[in-house]
Amino acid sequence: MADRRLTAALQAAREGDEGAFRQVFHAVHPRLLGYVRTMVTGPDAEDVTAEAWLHISRDLPRFSGDADRFRGWTHRIARNRALDHLRARGRRPQECCAEDAGLTELPAGVDTAEAAMEAVATSRVFDLVATLPREQAGAVVLRAMLGLDAKRAAVVLGCRPGAVRTATHRGLRRLAQLVAERHDHDPAGPQAAPVGAVRPAVPGPVTKTGRAAQ
Repeated sequence: MADRRLTAALQAAREGDEGAFRQVFHAVHPRLLGYVRTMVTGPDAEDVTAEAWLHISRDLPRFSGDADRFRGWTHRIARNRALDHLRARGRRPQECCAEDAGLTELPAGVDTAEAAMEAVATSRVFDLVATLPREQAGAVVLRAMLGLDAKRAAVVLGCRPGAVRTATHRGLRRLAQLVAERHDHDPAGPQAAPVGAVRPAVPGPVTKTGRAAQ
C-alpha cells in the first residue's frame, strides 16, 4: 500500500473504521511479523506479533502521524513485546552493536546487498535475515526493508544512529554473502510461501468501551 493511501487508511482507522483498520493490518503485518522473527524463534513469533497488534489497536486512537511514523511506532511496540517475551523466558536481550568510529554513512557497496535482497522473495529474505546477529537483523529490517532513517531506527532499537548504521552495514554485507551462497547452491530455489501467509485474526480497532471490535 502506497504511503499516501496508508496514511488515509490510518486516519479512518483511528476514527473506528474497521475496514480501514483491516487495510492497515494487511499492509503492515507481514513485515512486522518478519521483524519479530529476527528476535523470537518458532511459533512464539506469531504470538508476540499478535500481542503487539492488540497493543497497537488499543493505542491507535492516540497515535498521530503519517505512514512512515506509524511503521516506526508499530515496530517499536513489537520490539518491546519481543523483549518482554525473551526476559520472561530468562533470555538476556542482545544490545545494539557498538558504533564504529568513522563509519557515518553506508558505503556505496551496500547497493549490491540491497539488489541481492530484491532478487529473492520477501519471505526468503526474512529467513536469511533471521540468521544474522539480532542487532544486525533488526537494523537491516528497519533501514533497508522498511526505509526508516537512522534516527528513527535508533529510537526503535534503543541505541545511537551511528550504531544503527554500523549494524546495517555489517548485516547487509553478510546478507549479500548469504544470498550469493544460496544462489550458487540452488539457483532456482524452492518458492516459499509469502511472509505472514498464515495470519492471526485481524484485531478490530478498540472501541470507546475499551473492547476490540470483532
